[in-house]
Amino acid sequence: MKELDALRRQVGTVDRRIVADLARRQELVSRIVAIKIAQGLELRDRTQEAAVLSEVIRLGRLHGLDAGYMTRLFHPIIDHSVDIQRELLLRADVDGAATRRAVRVAYQGTDGAYSHLAAMKHFAPVLPRVVFAGLHSFLDVTDAVESGQADYGVLPIENTTAGSINEVYDLLRRVNVSIVGEAVQEVDHCLLVLDEVPLSDLRRVYSHPQALAQCSEFLATLKDCRVESYTDTAMAVEKVRDDGDPTQAAIASEAAGEHFGLRVLRRGLANQPENFTRFVVVAREPRAVDLRTPCKTSLLLATDHREGALARCLNLLATHHLNLTKLESRPQPHTPWEYHFYIDVEGNVADPDTGEALEALRDQTRFLKVLGCYPALAGLSAPQKAGVSKRPATRQGARKSR
Repeated sequence: MKELDALRRQVGTVDRRIVADLARRQELVSRIVAIKIAQGLELRDRTQEAAVLSEVIRLGRLHGLDAGYMTRLFHPIIDHSVDIQRELLLRADVDGAATRRAVRVAYQGTDGAYSHLAAMKHFAPVLPRVVFAGLHSFLDVTDAVESGQADYGVLPIENTTAGSINEVYDLLRRVNVSIVGEAVQEVDHCLLVLDEVPLSDLRRVYSHPQALAQCSEFLATLKDCRVESYTDTAMAVEKVRDDGDPTQAAIASEAAGEHFGLRVLRRGLANQPENFTRFVVVAREPRAVDLRTPCKTSLLLATDHREGALARCLNLLATHHLNLTKLESRPQPHTPWEYHFYIDVEGNVADPDTGEALEALRDQTRFLKVLGCYPALAGLSAPQKAGVSKRPATRQGARKSR
């Protein structure tokens, strides 16, 4: 046991050194990005990223480490460098939005809700200057942004288990806000109770309908227990606390349990372990995104009800070298069997190729709305071979490749 404890202490020492080195790397990357921004240089250099990855693979092999392991380890480290760039741009954006007051961010739910956690994660670089406001509904969030009561709103738009949040898609069609950012929040559903009790004692479990659906397999194991939908996961926790009934439980985040003083009886309740929700950040006005920044553009369009109409639109995107990352259809109100299409592409509306694609789309659609252009989170784009761009870097190069 003494030898085992000694080895564990050595592992702990190595872990602390790794953390310190990662912090030092982050500091250096921040300085590199600041210089690139000041000098107008390209912010993402895929050739350099490929060279970094090749070198760490080479070094790993010298030390007997598998190439696949090194790749899995360093891909998120490299992606984090891109996120540092996004954080620096966010600071500049917030500085422009509010110079003498706190930045106001609205979300649906209450403290500890997944929307709240996502909002805190996205605005972490400027957290001391942010005031968060939990509102009752998604519509309340967009109303607050449209009226100027909030500078930003955070809305869930899709989940890896439950799929798209249709209410939000339909809302984005109606309201006058612009998507200016995105965030991804890991969802770890916990069973939260007043006091530790046997599962057989539970008689009611409350949560948001999507959370209940994502935990259906676990809930099916509970006997003589009623499952009831509630407005929000964190609000369900608040209800259990206020009712004071030990036979009640809520499914929500551990953070919500800590906020309302409930205990975690079970963790990891979701049917699918890899459970993530993507959120969009909206503002009243669109934000210009530096052309050097990898970004997405979200569109809403409606085509004529005729053969090949949607295919022609998608072909236009391919012709202009725009990679499609999302395609979602929703019924058109008051028009049975006709649909709006929500599309995400990798591209910047300020880029000539993207601008030409949008103009061409207008000629092929009955309706086209740009929902927003915003910096893309690293790791959410379509995978590419290291060092190979998805399209030529210049208009001249693009024309030569056609």
